[in-house]
Amino acid sequence: MAVLFSRIKGMFFLLFLPCFCFGQPAPPLLRFSIFLDPSNMVYLRWDHDEQEMMLFELQVHTTGWVAFGFSPHGELPGSDIVIGGVFPNGSIYFSVS
Repeated sequence: MAVLFSRIKGMFFLLFLPCFCFGQPAPPLLRFSIFLDPSNMVYLRWDHDEQEMMLFELQVHTTGWVAFGFSPHGELPGSDIVIGGVFPNGSIYFSVS
């Protein structure tokens, strides 16, 4: 699933949640990656195209939810935040604020 952020022109975010389904398409080839924490539990991959469209993949070992944000100055006020996860019954939620 992809969400267009209203305040960040041309930026897309992909949240990949665990899915044990057969016949799923292969994930996109993303050239850049980094672990965001010292325990290697938060892994970010990204890439961009000629039109400066950015694609992100976030892989997280979590207890059921994850949040990811973008800010022009690295601060919470004015940032775009994506929150997603899995409810105990297995249904998935995804929210952008």
